[in-house]
Order: sequence, then structure tokens, then C-alpha cells
Amino acid sequence: MTSTTQTLGAIASTQPSAARVFLRHRLDFCCGGQRTLREACDQAGLDADAVAREIASAAAGRSDDVGWEGRSTVALADHIEQHYHAELRRDLPALIAAARRVEKVHAGKPEVPAGLGRLLDELWQDMQQHMLKEERILFPMLRQGARGEAVFGPVRVMETEHQVHGRVLQAIRGLTGDFAAPAHACATWRALYAGLARLEEDLMQHIHLENNVLFLRAVLED
Repeated sequence: MTSTTQTLGAIASTQPSAARVFLRHRLDFCCGGQRTLREACDQAGLDADAVAREIASAAAGRSDDVGWEGRSTVALADHIEQHYHAELRRDLPALIAAARRVEKVHAGKPEVPAGLGRLLDELWQDMQQHMLKEERILFPMLRQGARGEAVFGPVRVMETEHQVHGRVLQAIRGLTGDFAAPAHACATWRALYAGLARLEEDLMQHIHLENNVLFLRAVLED
């Protein structure tokens, strides 16, 4: 069974299915991935042993639950660009449009997520610049074998920006009531919240792979 003395980042790196358990319990495994499972659960008022059992259950029988720690740096960078970066570019503009539509059509209703479109647009602008810095500067350095002091500065910049992205995700959750659409919500409103839940899951997985696997490896290697 998963040890409660392991860090959240290490658990998610070796057992990707654990990420869904962490998300279900609102445990930050990306920017907060250096906390142990017990520390994180204690802070959240959760039973660490029970969460560890959930993680073991989630991984049971999953042949595809293969961690990224054994993959090459090139494979990691390629996966992040081709999967996470590509999906953000595909999905986030449509979520911004849907948010603005919901705000306009349902203006005046108490549950309307007023300001959501602006918040998502700010995230989109930040993410575009962030991804370009990774794709044009940091990832090419990593693919060429740069590590240690050579990449320490760029890595710290990306990690600092990740903390900002994490705070935006929290703000989105707060504005949407944990993605819970009201009973009278239209189809667009419900689809918007479902899309935002997927966005949160993907972005947290994305940040986790960078902070706790790719960047950690690059900074610690001699």
C-alpha cells in the first residue's frame, strides 16, 4: 500500500491514478507536491490511511498505471507539448466563449459566475506566454541535456508561474461553487462547468509532471 510518508508528487509520479484521488479530496499534488501524504491529509482534516487505501484501490488492476519517472526527458517534454499544451490551445478559447455567453444570457441571476470569462481570458493570456517560454527556451535546453545550474533560473521562473496558475484554478472553483451548476442551468452552463472540471484536472496533471518529474530531475542531476 502507498506509504503516508511519501510525498504527493512522488506518489502521483509512480501511480498516475492517484491523481484522481487527490483531486477528489482537494489535495494539491502539483505546486504542493513536496508535502507527504500524511502532512497534506492532516492539513485538510482527512484520514491519511484511508486516502492511501483509496489510492491502492484506484491502482488495482490498472495495467496502464505506469509512472513517468522512468521515461526519458525527451519523452516527457514531447508528451507535455503534444498532449497538455495542445489541449489547452484547443479547449481554453472555447471555454472563454462559453463563460461569456453564460454571463450574458443569465445576467442578474444570483448563481451566474460573474467575471468568469475575464478570469479565464487572463489565464489564457498567461498560459500562452508560459507555454511559448517552455517550447522555445526551456524544453529545447532540456532535450539537449542541459541540467543543474544551467537550467535552475528558467525552471524557477516556470515554477513561480505555476503557483499563479494554481491560485487561478482556486479562484475559478470559488466562482463556480466547485463546478456545481444550479438546477435551472442551461446545457451550455452545464457543459461549461464540466469543461472547467476537466481543465482543472489536466492543468494540475500538467503542472505536476513538470514540477515533480521533469524539472526536479533537471535541477537535481549533476
